[in-house]
Amino acid sequence: MNGFPMDFGLGSILVVVAVFVAIVVLASTVKIVPQGYNYTVENFGRYVRTLTPGLNIIMPFVERIGHKMNMMEQVLDVPTQEVITRDNASVAADGVAFYQILDASSAAYEVSNLQYAILNLVMTNLRSVMGSMDLDDLLSNRDTISERILRVVDQAAHGWGIKITRIEIKDINPPKNLVDSMARQMMAEREKRAEILEAEGARNAKILRAEGEKQSQILEAEGKREAAFREAEARERLAEAEAKATQLVSEAIAAGDVQAINYFVAQKYTEALAKLAGAPNQRVILMPLEASSLIGSIGGIAELAKASFGDAPAPPAPRSPAASVPRTGGVVYPKPEA
Repeated sequence: MNGFPMDFGLGSILVVVAVFVAIVVLASTVKIVPQGYNYTVENFGRYVRTLTPGLNIIMPFVERIGHKMNMMEQVLDVPTQEVITRDNASVAADGVAFYQILDASSAAYEVSNLQYAILNLVMTNLRSVMGSMDLDDLLSNRDTISERILRVVDQAAHGWGIKITRIEIKDINPPKNLVDSMARQMMAEREKRAEILEAEGARNAKILRAEGEKQSQILEAEGKREAAFREAEARERLAEAEAKATQLVSEAIAAGDVQAINYFVAQKYTEALAKLAGAPNQRVILMPLEASSLIGSIGGIAELAKASFGDAPAPPAPRSPAASVPRTGGVVYPKPEA
């Protein structure tokens, strides 16, 4: 009865030890790899295989996990670098690099400290590429710089089992005095373009104004030509009418009708008086005393008109008492002021 508790305690200890050993062996044998990671397996320190995401079993106490590699795309910040451009301008530039591990074993065993190696590779090529360019090209061709650095770095890191997906330049900072000089240059360039545009605008305005004046003169000349043509045509028609009237008067005189000559003389007489009265350089008008002649001419015109329309001849017009005045005299009438 005294040995029973002792046997029971030893058995319990053995059970506990066996359970513990089983847990340790199970933990050493079963490995769960999360998504986005790969584990390398080493057999007595030598790489044998790679564990993919999921449940994996390895040989306990003989194999162990060597490296836990992140297979997702990762970003690496490139610190600021001082770069001397080809035209001896000093600038500070920084950027970011994106990479992804494609082969876990190569990334684990082909290079020591992978991120440090990538960082130094990007920094040296950043200085090399930017140093071979002028400042103006450097500031305006960031995409070209990123593409050249990416091509060189990706080719150099190919043996490490990684892929450099992108390299971006974040900032390019010239010195303050250089920035001020660039600002003055830009202002001068803009003022130059503004003056050029203003000069071109003034030139175009002069051209348009000259074209307008040219068209105006052409239209004015055409108007004068048309007016002269119409005036000549009017004079021609007037001359034809005068000739026709003269012919009719001549025929009437030839037929023995003296009233026709009275019409002709009265017409010319009244036109002469109208011109005399409308002269701007006269203040006094000398009127002839033969007013009865004018009245007689007008009577002749009336007789001629009645004869033309077939009416009976009218009695002769009475003579004015002024007809008894000697013909050599005259009456002076002041001309009214205009």
